[in-house]
Amino acid sequence: MELTKVFTLLSHIIFTFALGWYLITNLQWYNYKLSRVIFKHKKQLWHLLYFVIPLFAYYLTDIYFWIYFYLGLIPALYLWQKKLDKKLVYTPRVKRFFLFLALAIIFQDMLCLLGDKCHIFGVFLPLLGALGASFLFEKMMFLSFKDKAMKKLEGMKELQIVAITASYGKTSIKNFLYQILSPHMNTYMTPRSVNTLGGLVRDVNEELPQNTKVYIAEAGARVRGDIDEIAKFLNEDYAIVGSIGEQHIEYFKTLENIRNTKMEILNSEKLKHAFIHESANVAPNEKVTLFGENISKINATLEGLSFTCLIEGNEEKFQTPLLGAFNAINITAAIMIASRLGVEMDKIKKAVSTLKQVEHRLQKIEAGGKLIIDDSFNGNFEGMRASYDLVKSHQGRKILITPGIIESDEESNGALAQIMDEVFDTVIITGSVNAEVLDREIQKAKKVILKDKSKMEETLVRETKSGDLILFSNDAPTFI
Repeated sequence: MELTKVFTLLSHIIFTFALGWYLITNLQWYNYKLSRVIFKHKKQLWHLLYFVIPLFAYYLTDIYFWIYFYLGLIPALYLWQKKLDKKLVYTPRVKRFFLFLALAIIFQDMLCLLGDKCHIFGVFLPLLGALGASFLFEKMMFLSFKDKAMKKLEGMKELQIVAITASYGKTSIKNFLYQILSPHMNTYMTPRSVNTLGGLVRDVNEELPQNTKVYIAEAGARVRGDIDEIAKFLNEDYAIVGSIGEQHIEYFKTLENIRNTKMEILNSEKLKHAFIHESANVAPNEKVTLFGENISKINATLEGLSFTCLIEGNEEKFQTPLLGAFNAINITAAIMIASRLGVEMDKIKKAVSTLKQVEHRLQKIEAGGKLIIDDSFNGNFEGMRASYDLVKSHQGRKILITPGIIESDEESNGALAQIMDEVFDTVIITGSVNAEVLDREIQKAKKVILKDKSKMEETLVRETKSGDLILFSNDAPTFI
């Protein structure tokens, strides 16, 4: 084989893998939903620069393409991934995709070489073939794993399952409930923010201990039917529907669609009782208890939270070191389930008084004479506004670091920006999604637009000093 053809063949293989790497990185970010990668991606320019233009250039520029590829595209892709804060994780699924891609390349290129009829080694067909084979294989594996997980749950006769959904707060409710229940019964909760059907299937198969008496699981959604699938898989005994709002409104279009999707959690055949926040606008019945209005006398400071709650006709007072008035709602949901599962009220109160804050949710840290409040996992209007109310009482300067509300509308971000302007001395705006509206609406506070998150540390050194309060409010990965 002549040297030019060998170079072209090897370069074609590297180029196809480069495009495949870019594709699978984006798919992993968006839970392997191709439609979301194409239509919901916040950085469409990336698709143009790193996929579309290279693909067209390959087919149109012949041998000169390799100058652009090695001197332009490869360095650009390297620098691009260096700045990502959420890099590709080489999971078994990703490795299988690359295996399918390698087989597709070998098959196609062998046909080209043996037939000697190909003007150019194809790129699009190997990528399409690998993608199709990967999706088909993963679907077959998933159905097998799901069946295995359902059989495991059915075989655990003493297991009681609590499923939790909400627009925001479900991870906090899960953690609080676990902390209250675990001293009294074998309790297991899903790790981190695992809340998809695929994540739950894997969790049941690989992590759920056989001696578990209470399994606490989150249920999240991006489209109608997602929570219905989870409810029918878990067949939970108890359900919690926390606060409902306009989180992920760009996917659901209307608040009514969000409510209807969350209420799919009631579709379990084994459901004994559900505790639903008043924001769902549903009527109570023998299987549904509403909460929210039963909470009163909320007092939230930088030292902790206290509130009164009406539980089964009795007014009970609770004190906790947790920050944030909105946590009264999340803790109340956990209290009502714990009480229904038989934990005595004095033991619940003791557990509430020692609750640990969920990581990155109003987590208080003191460093270098500065008070840092890490609320980077709180990304909804009500929760962010409550955190701003909380820090008002700080006597020193107040510094806010935020991308605004992700997956929401301009109106909500504009309203939140006006509150930021009243509370903070300096607002550091991260990311580009809401930079324009935040910059426009914030008039009094000093504004710093941080386009490159890798420069966060030097920005904080420059903009903050001892005695300042620094609030990290929401966070967004680089690809958003």
